[in-house]
Amino acid sequence: MSDQDAAFQAYFVARSDSMRGTAYLLCGDWHRAEDLVQQTFTKIYLAWRRIQRHEAMDSYTRQTLVRTFLSERRRGWFRYESVGPPETDRAAPSSGLADERLVLMEALAKVPPRQRAVLVLRYWEDQSVEQTAALLDCSPGNVKSQAARGLTTLRGLLEEERVR
Repeated sequence: MSDQDAAFQAYFVARSDSMRGTAYLLCGDWHRAEDLVQQTFTKIYLAWRRIQRHEAMDSYTRQTLVRTFLSERRRGWFRYESVGPPETDRAAPSSGLADERLVLMEALAKVPPRQRAVLVLRYWEDQSVEQTAALLDCSPGNVKSQAARGLTTLRGLLEEERVR
């Protein structure tokens, strides 16, 4: 195994779990999150020899993950590959912290993809407005408006769930 392959392997082992958590927040499904992480690290591996600044890899990896997610959503893969019957059951009344987390995750999955990406990067990954704008290749103003809209959408969804 070459030194570069060993360096990539070490980076993958160190960061794949964290990226999987971010991917889950983006897509709301552990299996799809695993696929997103696999696609992301495949892209990273293919570019590994050309990357000069390996110390800045987290930002590059996060950007690749978010762009892979958004690209997948544009192609509509999620519509054609869903398995199982549509959910028709209502959730049981919330009875604790774990239930509240599930309700939050379900609501986050209903937020539009671009807004969800901004919310995950800003509030889960703790990225600044400027860092989020760089990752999504948009203006800081766009990040602020997407975050505001996303939070409004999320609050509305959570209020709907509370009323049920």
